[in-house]
Parts: sequence; structure tokens; C-alpha cells
Amino acid sequence: MGTWDAKHRQEHGGGATPTSAVSFRNLCRSSPWKWQSLRFEYAEAPGSATVRAWLRRPGALRLESDDGTLLGSTTGINDSRDGLYISATRKSWLLPAHLVTPVYDDGGLVRRRPEAAYGEPSFGNGRFAAALDPVELAGNAPVPLEFPNANAVELLEPVQQLAHEGRPALETVVSPNAGYRPLDPAAPLCGPGRTRIRIDAGTGVCVSAEPLDAEGQLPGHRIRILAVDEYMLDDLFVAEPMNLTDVRDHIQWPLRPNPA
Repeated sequence: MGTWDAKHRQEHGGGATPTSAVSFRNLCRSSPWKWQSLRFEYAEAPGSATVRAWLRRPGALRLESDDGTLLGSTTGINDSRDGLYISATRKSWLLPAHLVTPVYDDGGLVRRRPEAAYGEPSFGNGRFAAALDPVELAGNAPVPLEFPNANAVELLEPVQQLAHEGRPALETVVSPNAGYRPLDPAAPLCGPGRTRIRIDAGTGVCVSAEPLDAEGQLPGHRIRILAVDEYMLDDLFVAEPMNLTDVRDHIQWPLRPNPA
């Protein structure tokens, strides 16, 4: 995975993520270039059931309940896509985001996103996918400074760096502007009024969205990241496991006696 971090972390120091409004928005654009697989726990609204998830880009998702019951998994990750390429539009030919290069800022965050095949697997509603790539909070690129309130959301408090479930994160309070376009209008990350948003600094995932105004607000969500870029076999995501042989174990090969 050709990310900025791998090439330039030592060159630019690789320290803590800056806590400016610009850096917060750039972090919201950075998720597709910061990780390829993620293991995490997801819950909507306080007191709701927690879902355990394994996600491998692009498009592979496994979901389990707290007691290990399988809730869902993708089944067509190895299907042929020849029909899609023949019958669809040029959008079908776009490369996955991690194969194209965005414009980075000096801290290694994405300032401008290129055209690519974006999109995360969804569960329940669009909030799940939006939280994994919260670009709706920033837009694909910076807006001209001369246009007030042109950003997707307005930052109402200074950006703070803190810890979320043992991982560094950036947090601020936001409210939507007229140009806010959520991935799922029925389940936006930022509802009417004020919302406290927390973005994981290492992955660019929106790990917490907490509504602060009761009137007209939708439930928020919370994510606990357990592992980043673990190796995940196809067996996690297909309907019928392939039961491949573990070649790390010694295999006994019985030999028939020589009939001398």
C-alpha cells in the first residue's frame, strides 16, 4: 500500500497530528490511504447492541454479535466482474483509492482526493460506511477562503487531541452548513444542531459521533478499533469456507510397503 506515511514519516518527523481545523478536515479525507483492513466493534446510540466487524478493502465485510453469532458476510468477493465492465459506464473502470495518489499536506494527510472507486460495505444504514470514510465532513478538497460557510460542516470549537479507546484521536464540535451532503441523508454523521465528532488519528475513521442538541437529532455511534492491517483470509468473508490446508503444520504422507 503506497501511503504517504511509508515514504515520508521520517522526513517530516512523524509526530502527533496537528490540531488545526485544516488538519481535522484533511484527516477526514485520509481514510482510504491509511489502512486496508480493520477489526473493530461498532455500536449505535448508548445502550445499543455491539457488533464485531472484520473489514478488508475493497468490499469484504464480516459481522458478528457479542456472543459470536454470524450476522452477515460478503459472499461475492471472488466473483467475475466481466459483465460489470462490459455493460456499465466508465465509473466501473475507476481504480481503488489506494492505487491512486492524492495531494498530501506537509503532515501526510490528504488535502485533495482524486477520482477513484470509493465506497465501503454497509450495515443497517449508511452511517456505518460513512464512519469508515468520513469525507462527508470535509468534502473532497478545500473550499475557497473567500466564501464563508462553504465548508461541509462548521467547526464550533478548537480541535483537541485526546485518546479514544487507547488510540490518539482528534475531536471537535461541528454543525452542518447548507452544502453538507451526507452519504446517507437518513443517517448523517452530523445531524441538525451540534455534534461532537472524534476522528481516529491513525486511520481517519470517525470513531465517535455524539449529538449535543436533543431536538431533531439522530442517534450517534461509537467505534472501538481493535486491529489495523491484520492479514485476513477469504474464509472470513465467503458463505462456504474453502477449508484450505494449513501448510505450517507437518503433513503425514503414508507410504505403502514395497511388494518385494
